[in-house]
Amino acid sequence: MRVGLTFSDVLLVPKKTPLRSRAEADLRTKFTKNISLNVPLVSSNMATVTEHKMAIAMAREGGLGVIHQFNTLEEQLEEVKKVKRSTSHVIENPISVPPTITVGEAVTIMKTEGVTSLLVVDSEELIGIFTSRDYLFEENLNKKISEVMTTKERLITASFGIELEEAKAILHQHRIEKLPLLENGKLRGLITTKDLRKLEQWPNACRDEKGRLRVGAAVGVKDTIERSKALIEAGVDVIILDIAHCHSELAIQRIREFKQNFPKVDLMAGNIATAEAAKDLIEAGADGLKVGIGPSAVCTTRIMSGSGVPQLTAIMDVVSVAKWYGVPVSADGGMQYPGDVAKAIAAGASTIYSGSFFAGTDEAPGFIITKDGKRYKRYMGSASYDSNHERKENIDGKRVKEKLDVFVEGVAILVDYKGSVREVIKGLVKGLQSGISYCGASDVLGMQENAEFMQITNNGWEESKSRGSKLSE
Repeated sequence: MRVGLTFSDVLLVPKKTPLRSRAEADLRTKFTKNISLNVPLVSSNMATVTEHKMAIAMAREGGLGVIHQFNTLEEQLEEVKKVKRSTSHVIENPISVPPTITVGEAVTIMKTEGVTSLLVVDSEELIGIFTSRDYLFEENLNKKISEVMTTKERLITASFGIELEEAKAILHQHRIEKLPLLENGKLRGLITTKDLRKLEQWPNACRDEKGRLRVGAAVGVKDTIERSKALIEAGVDVIILDIAHCHSELAIQRIREFKQNFPKVDLMAGNIATAEAAKDLIEAGADGLKVGIGPSAVCTTRIMSGSGVPQLTAIMDVVSVAKWYGVPVSADGGMQYPGDVAKAIAAGASTIYSGSFFAGTDEAPGFIITKDGKRYKRYMGSASYDSNHERKENIDGKRVKEKLDVFVEGVAILVDYKGSVREVIKGLVKGLQSGISYCGASDVLGMQENAEFMQITNNGWEESKSRGSKLSE
């Protein structure tokens, strides 16, 4: 009988480091075959973890957020669009309106879309711009915006395809914040000073070729192709086929169908925990693999079904096959400390995929709950009763009072409120960079080549934990 190991069963043996400082460690990696990240951190597609705020924050720091599928398709599409619209080199489809709408209607659109201006277009031709300054002291909201907008004659514009540095110079020279881009008189795009500042503010951000933040989205097996098609049209960068037990005939069929329909779009598939599963999913067309059967703090699969593989062993087994195909592996769940991230990466995972690290932050969906003087946020397993119940209410559009007949493989818990996710990411990054240094490496690949694990006893793990002095002694 084999022995399965998890993170607390081992330590990495320290090696001579080439680095002068851990900050020199290079964390660039692959999420899937064609999707690169600047830090190997991914927030999981859980209803209490990743919507657009989390995905934006993760991508700005160099990682990736995966929008969950536990809502309507329209809601998931809107979450993806919010991430893609949040910043870019050029806004290719800026929000535009006809000149016939009223000031009141325009203001409503601006508030709904979260923008400070609207481009006014007639038959694709730019005729003006409507900004907050145009209605600041306007008392008659029934006026047409054509009566109050800044007309084209007073606008500074540029040709579509202009270089960013040249656009920046025009914005500075004319002290303007928005530069509409025209081609043969027709509106083709928009460059804003706000977006240019974002490019400089987050130099390590994970972006696509257009400068937009990258974002992933999850789908299930029931509507894989239909949902994926809509998500891809909305601009999603990578699709995650997310199933509790992905080593199944149906999942393999869906992977094949996906690659037939969308050969240029990367698909990550999971969750799995064995080498055999890795081989079957890769040969079906998977561009990345997600590893983890039951290691999460809010997953009870192992208790309820008796199935699973301790996470470190699962990672190593899947990587033993995936590396020969050049397919990246993401370690999903089971990590409690930054050192666990280092161990997962050293074991061969290219990225880590987590809900618990990022739950409880400002960017995670949900309200802050105060209990006994402490602040918390709710964290639900995707297969928990709470998650199933809320999902049904969301789909049906009404309260569900009767008890659902579902097999539960997860729980809902309260986690400590953590503040900004940026601080959480910083801590994980520093821990991983230290781990790379201790492995005698300078980057992720070098760490995996140099890593030497030592199995430890329970006493060895107790010795590893922090031990503060008792003030009373």
